Amino acid sequence: MKKATKPTDFAYLLTNFLSVYLPGQRGYSQNTIASYRDAFSIFLRYCEGFHKLNPDRLTLDKITKSLVEQFLDWLTGERGNSDGTRNQRLAAMHSFFRYVRTESPEQILKCQQILAIPIKKKAQEPVNYLAFEGIKSILDQPKLDIPKGRRNLCMLSLLYDTGARVSELCYAEVGHIRLEKPGTVKLFGKGNKVRVVPLMEKTSEVLRGYMTEQGLLNHDKFKHPLFWNNRGEKLTPAGVRYILSKYVDLARLVMPELIPQTVSPHSLRHSKAVHLMQAGINIVYIRDILGHADLKTTEIYAKIDPKMKRESLESVYQNPNPELPNSWHQDKGLMKWLTDLKA
Repeated sequence: MKKATKPTDFAYLLTNFLSVYLPGQRGYSQNTIASYRDAFSIFLRYCEGFHKLNPDRLTLDKITKSLVEQFLDWLTGERGNSDGTRNQRLAAMHSFFRYVRTESPEQILKCQQILAIPIKKKAQEPVNYLAFEGIKSILDQPKLDIPKGRRNLCMLSLLYDTGARVSELCYAEVGHIRLEKPGTVKLFGKGNKVRVVPLMEKTSEVLRGYMTEQGLLNHDKFKHPLFWNNRGEKLTPAGVRYILSKYVDLARLVMPELIPQTVSPHSLRHSKAVHLMQAGINIVYIRDILGHADLKTTEIYAKIDPKMKRESLESVYQNPNPELPNSWHQDKGLMKWLTDLKA
Protein backbone atom coordinates (compact mmCIF):
# COMPACT_ATOMS: atom_id res chain seq x y z
CA MET A 1 0.00 0.00 0.00
CA LYS A 2 1.40 3.37 -1.04
CA LYS A 3 2.21 5.66 1.87
CA ALA A 4 0.30 8.95 1.87
CA THR A 5 2.39 12.04 1.24
CA LYS A 6 2.53 14.43 4.19
CA PRO A 7 1.40 17.93 3.19
CA THR A 8 4.26 20.40 2.83
CA ASP A 9 4.33 23.81 4.52
CA PHE A 10 3.46 25.40 1.17
CA ALA A 11 0.50 23.06 0.57
CA TYR A 12 -0.81 23.65 4.09
CA LEU A 13 -0.56 27.47 3.84
CA LEU A 14 -1.97 27.64 0.32
CA THR A 15 -4.96 25.48 1.28
CA ASN A 16 -5.76 27.66 4.27
CA PHE A 17 -5.16 30.84 2.27
CA LEU A 18 -7.71 29.89 -0.40
CA SER A 19 -10.31 28.06 1.70
CA VAL A 20 -10.23 29.89 5.06
CA TYR A 21 -8.38 33.22 4.98
CA LEU A 22 -9.71 34.76 1.74
CA PRO A 23 -13.41 33.85 2.16
CA GLY A 24 -13.59 33.95 5.96
CA GLN A 25 -11.28 36.74 7.10
CA ARG A 26 -11.04 38.93 4.02
CA GLY A 27 -14.54 38.30 2.66
CA TYR A 28 -13.32 37.94 -0.93
CA SER A 29 -15.83 36.99 -3.59
CA GLN A 30 -15.86 33.56 -5.21
CA ASN A 31 -14.70 35.13 -8.48
CA THR A 32 -11.59 36.61 -6.83
CA ILE A 33 -10.80 33.37 -5.04
CA ALA A 34 -11.20 31.45 -8.30
CA SER A 35 -8.81 33.91 -10.00
CA TYR A 36 -6.19 33.38 -7.25
CA ARG A 37 -6.68 29.60 -7.44
CA ASP A 38 -6.09 29.68 -11.20
CA ALA A 39 -2.93 31.76 -10.72
CA PHE A 40 -1.43 29.14 -8.40
CA SER A 41 -2.56 26.27 -10.62
CA ILE A 42 -0.65 27.80 -13.53
CA PHE A 43 2.34 28.52 -11.26
CA LEU A 44 2.48 24.90 -10.07
CA ARG A 45 2.26 23.58 -13.63
CA TYR A 46 5.09 25.92 -14.59
CA CYS A 47 7.23 24.74 -11.66
CA GLU A 48 6.67 21.10 -12.58
CA GLY A 49 7.15 21.52 -16.32
CA PHE A 50 10.21 23.79 -16.34
CA HIS A 51 11.90 23.20 -12.98
CA LYS A 52 10.95 19.57 -12.22
CA LEU A 53 9.35 20.63 -8.93
CA ASN A 54 6.62 18.17 -7.94
CA PRO A 55 3.60 20.18 -6.70
CA ASP A 56 2.98 17.65 -3.89
CA ARG A 57 6.54 18.07 -2.61
CA LEU A 58 6.99 21.80 -3.22
CA THR A 59 8.11 23.62 -0.09
CA LEU A 60 8.36 27.33 0.68
CA ASP A 61 12.16 27.29 0.67
CA LYS A 62 12.11 26.37 -3.05
CA ILE A 63 9.89 29.35 -3.98
CA THR A 64 12.30 32.23 -4.44
CA LYS A 65 12.02 35.71 -5.86
CA SER A 66 13.96 34.50 -8.90
CA LEU A 67 11.52 31.63 -9.49
CA VAL A 68 8.51 33.97 -9.30
CA GLU A 69 10.18 36.45 -11.70
CA GLN A 70 10.93 33.65 -14.17
CA PHE A 71 7.30 32.54 -13.94
CA LEU A 72 6.08 36.09 -14.71
CA ASP A 73 8.48 36.37 -17.66
CA TRP A 74 7.19 33.03 -18.97
CA LEU A 75 3.61 34.29 -18.74
CA THR A 76 4.24 37.31 -20.97
CA GLY A 77 6.90 35.67 -23.14
CA GLU A 78 6.07 32.08 -24.02
CA ARG A 79 2.46 32.01 -22.83
CA GLY A 80 1.65 35.33 -24.52
CA ASN A 81 -0.31 36.85 -21.65
CA SER A 82 -0.90 40.60 -21.49
CA ASP A 83 0.69 42.82 -18.87
CA GLY A 84 -2.73 43.02 -17.21
CA THR A 85 -2.94 39.24 -16.83
CA ARG A 86 0.66 39.14 -15.61
CA ASN A 87 -0.21 41.73 -12.97
CA GLN A 88 -3.27 39.72 -11.89
CA ARG A 89 -1.11 36.63 -11.33
CA LEU A 90 1.42 38.69 -9.40
CA ALA A 91 -1.35 40.21 -7.27
CA ALA A 92 -2.34 36.67 -6.24
CA MET A 93 1.29 35.90 -5.30
CA HIS A 94 1.58 39.15 -3.36
CA SER A 95 -1.62 38.46 -1.43
CA PHE A 96 -0.45 34.93 -0.55
CA PHE A 97 2.96 36.01 0.69
CA ARG A 98 1.46 38.80 2.78
CA TYR A 99 -0.54 36.01 4.43
CA VAL A 100 2.56 33.82 4.80
CA ARG A 101 4.39 36.72 6.44
CA THR A 102 1.92 36.72 9.32
CA GLU A 103 1.51 32.95 9.60
CA SER A 104 5.22 32.06 9.36
CA PRO A 105 7.34 34.99 10.59
CA GLU A 106 10.52 33.00 9.94
CA GLN A 107 9.75 33.43 6.21
CA ILE A 108 9.58 37.23 6.43
CA LEU A 109 12.72 37.87 4.34
CA LYS A 110 11.48 35.66 1.49
CA CYS A 111 8.07 37.34 1.67
CA GLN A 112 9.55 40.82 1.51
CA GLN A 113 11.67 39.87 -1.51
CA ILE A 114 8.65 38.55 -3.43
CA LEU A 115 6.46 41.45 -2.32
CA ALA A 116 9.11 43.79 -3.76
CA ILE A 117 8.48 42.48 -7.30
CA PRO A 118 6.77 45.45 -8.94
CA ILE A 119 3.51 45.55 -10.84
CA LYS A 120 4.26 46.27 -14.50
CA LYS A 121 2.89 49.63 -15.55
CA LYS A 122 0.68 49.55 -18.60
CA ALA A 123 -0.58 52.28 -20.86
CA GLN A 124 -3.88 53.78 -19.75
CA GLU A 125 -6.53 52.63 -22.19
CA PRO A 126 -9.06 55.27 -23.26
CA VAL A 127 -12.42 55.05 -21.54
CA ASN A 128 -14.99 53.59 -23.92
CA TYR A 129 -18.21 55.52 -23.37
CA LEU A 130 -21.23 56.66 -25.36
CA ALA A 131 -22.90 60.04 -25.61
CA PHE A 132 -26.33 60.24 -24.00
CA GLU A 133 -27.96 60.08 -27.45
CA GLY A 134 -26.07 56.86 -28.16
CA ILE A 135 -27.39 55.26 -24.95
CA LYS A 136 -30.91 56.39 -25.84
CA SER A 137 -30.56 54.90 -29.33
CA ILE A 138 -29.65 51.51 -27.86
CA LEU A 139 -32.53 51.61 -25.37
CA ASP A 140 -34.93 52.45 -28.21
CA GLN A 141 -34.22 49.10 -29.94
CA PRO A 142 -35.98 46.44 -27.78
CA LYS A 143 -39.42 45.52 -29.09
CA LEU A 144 -41.89 46.46 -26.38
CA ASP A 145 -44.75 44.42 -27.84
CA ILE A 146 -43.16 41.16 -26.61
CA PRO A 147 -42.27 40.14 -23.02
CA LYS A 148 -38.60 39.44 -23.80
CA GLY A 149 -38.18 42.89 -25.33
CA ARG A 150 -39.71 44.52 -22.24
CA ARG A 151 -37.40 42.46 -20.03
CA ASN A 152 -34.34 43.46 -22.05
CA LEU A 153 -35.25 47.14 -21.89
CA CYS A 154 -35.62 46.87 -18.12
CA MET A 155 -32.29 45.05 -17.77
CA LEU A 156 -30.29 47.50 -19.93
CA SER A 157 -31.98 50.52 -18.33
CA LEU A 158 -31.02 49.23 -14.89
CA LEU A 159 -27.48 48.44 -16.02
CA TYR A 160 -26.98 52.00 -17.30
CA ASP A 161 -28.90 53.86 -14.59
CA THR A 162 -27.00 52.23 -11.71
CA GLY A 163 -23.58 52.05 -13.38
CA ALA A 164 -23.49 48.42 -12.23
CA ARG A 165 -20.86 45.91 -13.23
CA VAL A 166 -22.39 43.15 -15.31
CA SER A 167 -21.65 40.57 -12.60
CA GLU A 168 -23.51 42.75 -10.07
CA LEU A 169 -26.53 42.91 -12.33
CA CYS A 170 -26.55 39.14 -12.85
CA TYR A 171 -26.35 38.55 -9.08
CA ALA A 172 -29.33 40.84 -8.37
CA GLU A 173 -32.37 39.27 -6.73
CA VAL A 174 -35.91 40.55 -6.32
CA GLY A 175 -35.25 41.35 -2.66
CA HIS A 176 -32.45 43.72 -3.62
CA ILE A 177 -34.92 46.11 -5.27
CA ARG A 178 -36.84 48.85 -3.45
CA LEU A 179 -39.60 50.35 -5.59
CA GLU A 180 -41.08 52.66 -2.97
CA LYS A 181 -39.83 56.22 -3.26
CA PRO A 182 -36.94 56.76 -3.21
CA GLY A 183 -36.25 53.70 -5.36
CA THR A 184 -32.96 51.89 -4.78
CA VAL A 185 -31.11 48.72 -5.71
CA LYS A 186 -28.66 46.86 -3.50
CA LEU A 187 -25.56 45.77 -5.43
CA PHE A 188 -22.94 43.27 -4.29
CA GLY A 189 -19.58 44.34 -5.69
CA LYS A 190 -15.97 43.23 -5.53
CA GLY A 191 -14.95 41.65 -2.25
CA ASN A 192 -18.64 41.18 -1.39
CA LYS A 193 -18.89 44.91 -0.66
CA VAL A 194 -22.50 46.06 -0.65
CA ARG A 195 -23.70 49.45 -1.84
CA VAL A 196 -27.17 50.91 -2.25
CA VAL A 197 -27.65 52.86 -5.48
CA PRO A 198 -30.57 55.24 -6.11
CA LEU A 199 -32.84 54.67 -9.10
CA MET A 200 -34.18 57.35 -11.39
CA GLU A 201 -37.97 57.55 -11.26
CA LYS A 202 -38.42 56.34 -14.84
CA THR A 203 -36.17 53.33 -14.18
CA SER A 204 -38.29 52.49 -11.14
CA GLU A 205 -41.41 52.65 -13.31
CA VAL A 206 -39.89 50.31 -15.90
CA LEU A 207 -38.81 47.93 -13.13
CA ARG A 208 -42.26 47.97 -11.53
CA GLY A 209 -43.92 47.14 -14.85
CA TYR A 210 -41.47 44.29 -15.52
CA MET A 211 -41.72 42.83 -12.01
CA THR A 212 -45.53 43.04 -12.05
CA GLU A 213 -45.69 41.29 -15.41
CA GLN A 214 -43.36 38.51 -14.23
CA GLY A 215 -45.13 38.03 -10.88
CA LEU A 216 -42.05 39.09 -8.91
CA LEU A 217 -43.84 41.33 -6.40
CA ASN A 218 -45.07 38.37 -4.33
CA HIS A 219 -43.30 37.81 -1.01
CA ASP A 220 -42.28 34.27 -1.97
CA LYS A 221 -40.17 35.69 -4.83
CA PHE A 222 -37.81 37.59 -2.51
CA LYS A 223 -34.80 35.35 -3.34
CA HIS A 224 -35.72 34.89 -7.00
CA PRO A 225 -33.22 36.13 -9.63
CA LEU A 226 -34.23 39.51 -11.02
CA PHE A 227 -33.26 38.36 -14.54
CA TRP A 228 -33.03 34.76 -15.66
CA ASN A 229 -32.40 32.67 -18.77
CA ASN A 230 -34.48 30.00 -20.51
CA ARG A 231 -33.45 27.44 -17.88
CA GLY A 232 -34.78 29.60 -15.06
CA GLU A 233 -31.25 30.31 -13.80
CA LYS A 234 -29.64 33.68 -13.17
CA LEU A 235 -28.67 35.39 -16.39
CA THR A 236 -24.92 35.14 -16.99
CA PRO A 237 -22.55 37.97 -17.99
CA ALA A 238 -22.16 36.27 -21.37
CA GLY A 239 -25.94 36.33 -21.77
CA VAL A 240 -26.10 40.05 -20.99
CA ARG A 241 -23.29 40.78 -23.46
CA TYR A 242 -25.14 38.83 -26.16
CA ILE A 243 -28.38 40.74 -25.58
CA LEU A 244 -26.62 44.11 -25.52
CA SER A 245 -24.66 43.38 -28.71
CA LYS A 246 -27.90 42.65 -30.57
CA TYR A 247 -29.31 46.09 -29.78
CA VAL A 248 -25.97 47.81 -30.35
CA ASP A 249 -25.92 46.44 -33.90
CA LEU A 250 -29.46 47.72 -34.50
CA ALA A 251 -28.64 51.15 -33.05
CA ARG A 252 -25.55 51.39 -35.22
CA LEU A 253 -27.72 51.03 -38.34
CA VAL A 254 -29.77 54.02 -37.16
CA MET A 255 -27.06 56.28 -35.73
CA PRO A 256 -23.64 54.91 -36.74
CA GLU A 257 -21.83 58.11 -35.73
CA LEU A 258 -22.92 57.69 -32.09
CA ILE A 259 -22.11 54.00 -31.58
CA PRO A 260 -18.41 53.07 -31.01
CA GLN A 261 -16.93 50.05 -32.72
CA THR A 262 -16.90 48.13 -29.45
CA VAL A 263 -19.67 48.41 -26.87
CA SER A 264 -19.74 46.16 -23.79
CA PRO A 265 -21.81 46.22 -20.59
CA HIS A 266 -18.87 48.05 -19.00
CA SER A 267 -19.27 50.77 -21.66
CA LEU A 268 -22.66 51.56 -20.13
CA ARG A 269 -21.01 51.85 -16.71
CA HIS A 270 -18.38 54.22 -18.14
CA SER A 271 -21.11 56.19 -19.90
CA LYS A 272 -23.10 56.67 -16.70
CA ALA A 273 -20.02 57.94 -14.89
CA VAL A 274 -19.21 60.43 -17.65
CA HIS A 275 -22.79 61.66 -17.82
CA LEU A 276 -22.84 62.19 -14.05
CA MET A 277 -19.62 64.18 -14.34
CA GLN A 278 -21.09 66.27 -17.14
CA ALA A 279 -24.15 66.94 -14.97
CA GLY A 280 -21.90 68.39 -12.28
CA ILE A 281 -22.41 65.62 -9.70
CA ASN A 282 -19.77 65.61 -6.96
CA ILE A 283 -17.04 63.08 -7.73
CA VAL A 284 -17.34 61.57 -4.23
CA TYR A 285 -20.99 60.67 -4.91
CA ILE A 286 -20.00 59.17 -8.27
CA ARG A 287 -17.35 57.07 -6.53
CA ASP A 288 -19.96 55.74 -4.10
CA ILE A 289 -22.45 54.96 -6.89
CA LEU A 290 -19.82 53.04 -8.87
CA GLY A 291 -18.43 51.30 -5.80
CA HIS A 292 -14.82 52.38 -6.32
CA ALA A 293 -12.51 51.75 -3.38
CA ASP A 294 -10.23 54.65 -4.35
CA LEU A 295 -11.24 58.10 -5.54
CA LYS A 296 -8.31 58.01 -8.00
CA THR A 297 -10.17 55.35 -9.99
CA THR A 298 -13.14 57.68 -10.36
CA GLU A 299 -10.95 60.63 -11.38
CA ILE A 300 -10.29 59.12 -14.81
CA TYR A 301 -13.77 60.25 -15.86
CA ALA A 302 -12.91 63.88 -15.14
CA LYS A 303 -10.03 63.72 -17.63
CA ILE A 304 -11.82 62.55 -20.75
CA ASP A 305 -14.16 65.42 -21.62
CA PRO A 306 -12.37 68.56 -22.92
CA LYS A 307 -15.42 70.73 -22.21
CA MET A 308 -15.56 69.51 -18.60
CA LYS A 309 -11.84 70.16 -18.17
CA ARG A 310 -12.14 73.68 -19.56
CA GLU A 311 -15.15 74.54 -17.40
CA SER A 312 -13.47 73.13 -14.30
CA LEU A 313 -10.40 75.28 -14.95
CA GLU A 314 -12.48 78.38 -15.58
CA SER A 315 -14.37 77.89 -12.32
CA VAL A 316 -11.19 78.12 -10.23
CA TYR A 317 -8.92 80.17 -12.50
CA GLN A 318 -7.86 83.63 -11.35
CA ASN A 319 -6.60 85.89 -14.12
CA PRO A 320 -3.16 87.33 -13.21
CA ASN A 321 -3.30 90.02 -15.92
CA PRO A 322 -3.87 93.64 -14.83
CA GLU A 323 -7.19 95.33 -15.47
CA LEU A 324 -7.28 97.10 -18.85
CA PRO A 325 -8.76 100.59 -19.31
CA ASN A 326 -12.52 100.66 -19.80
CA SER A 327 -11.96 102.14 -23.26
CA TRP A 328 -10.71 98.71 -24.42
CA HIS A 329 -14.26 97.43 -24.10
CA GLN A 330 -15.91 100.66 -25.29
CA ASP A 331 -13.95 101.33 -28.49
CA LYS A 332 -14.57 99.21 -31.55
CA GLY A 333 -11.16 99.37 -33.12
CA LEU A 334 -7.84 98.23 -31.70
CA MET A 335 -5.88 100.79 -33.74
CA LYS A 336 -8.04 103.64 -32.42
CA TRP A 337 -7.51 102.44 -28.85
CA LEU A 338 -3.77 102.33 -29.40
CA THR A 339 -3.81 105.82 -30.92
CA ASP A 340 -5.78 107.22 -27.96
CA LEU A 341 -3.44 105.47 -25.51
CA LYS A 342 -0.36 106.93 -27.23
CA ALA A 343 -1.86 110.44 -27.19
